[in-house]
Amino acid sequence: MKPRTLLSWVVRVLSVVWLPVVTVVVWQKVTAAKQEPFFPEPLVIWERMRAAWFTGPASHLWMNEEATSNWFASLGRMFTGWVVAGVLGIILGVALGRSQRVSDYLDPLLQFGRAMPPPALVPFFISVFKIGTQMQLATIIFGVIWPVLLNSIDGARSADRVKLDTALVFGMSRWMVLRYVILPAAAPKIFAGLRLSLSLSLILMVLSELVGSTNGIGYQLLRAQRDFDVPQMWAGIVLLGVLGLVLNALFVLVERRVLAWHRGSQGMA
Repeated sequence: MKPRTLLSWVVRVLSVVWLPVVTVVVWQKVTAAKQEPFFPEPLVIWERMRAAWFTGPASHLWMNEEATSNWFASLGRMFTGWVVAGVLGIILGVALGRSQRVSDYLDPLLQFGRAMPPPALVPFFISVFKIGTQMQLATIIFGVIWPVLLNSIDGARSADRVKLDTALVFGMSRWMVLRYVILPAAAPKIFAGLRLSLSLSLILMVLSELVGSTNGIGYQLLRAQRDFDVPQMWAGIVLLGVLGLVLNALFVLVERRVLAWHRGSQGMA
């Protein structure tokens, strides 16, 4: 690596990490001085995380059975709900976006559904699906489908009329128009909805696991709260924050790669 390239890389990394590092240092100094039982020091939280989750072999990234059994169960529910909601939201959203009459007819129902907070429907989902994975998935899917659905509707409507007319003149089939005109036009807003729904799915995953679950990150948080284990509770909170940060960063990388053509077209414009 050339010295100039290495220097620019170091500067870029420092510009990203300096604020989190300063925040953790200030957090450590303040909590060490105050010694509040409900606000432990970051070093205490890290020690509890290490003791609770990172005592396994190196082949498993030092994660023990407690970590893998709960984290993978939570991530499995979260990604399943997010993927199902994403697929349904995109299909229904594009269909409604290309049919103004049907969209206007269903708009009151859509606005009513998006206004209902998912936590308020947990008792309903329990009565329908019983306590378990189905109830948890229903909670996640219902809560995260709305950003994808509404953004897909808006994106499908934004397709350029001139491009649509040109495609019809050249005799393109409906499938080709959908693939080469409508979906590219809607893609930026669809990805915006998927990104928002990803963060919501993490929140609703934890919420759904607080009710009658026997594993998962939410279950660990509830167990720590019942045992008055404050460092373990904060360890779960920090874990959720790190997961949200990593998932968002990975999604942004995928989005940039998939929508590279969109940024290129904006630059030329």
